[in-house]
Amino acid sequence: QVQPVESGGGLVQAGGSLRLSCAASESIFRMDVVGWHRQAPGKQREVVATLTSAGNTNYADSVKGRFTISRDNAKKTVYLQMNSLKPEDTAVYYCDVISVEAGDAWGQGTQVTVSS
Repeated sequence: QVQPVESGGGLVQAGGSLRLSCAASESIFRMDVVGWHRQAPGKQREVVATLTSAGNTNYADSVKGRFTISRDNAKKTVYLQMNSLKPEDTAVYYCDVISVEAGDAWGQGTQVTVSS
């Protein structure tokens, strides 16, 4: 089983916060690039944030200053701290973990719903 497992989604009011977690497979020795993506109903999947093993980050303009991606290499876990959430952040959030052992592995997604 190499598929990452996301958790932490849920229902939150606008202005609130959520923290998503993504646990990579135990079979992975070292995570390379990790990322979070999202897909809202009727829209294409989009990149939310990425983080390289060197610590370089990249964020979608729509989440800059509100979302923070981080990683715990020892726990093989990726996080997405989401603050000041807006209704337009409502989507299914997916993580992907790139590694030598598993290539580009995607999770099944976790639903985030932001009410106005």
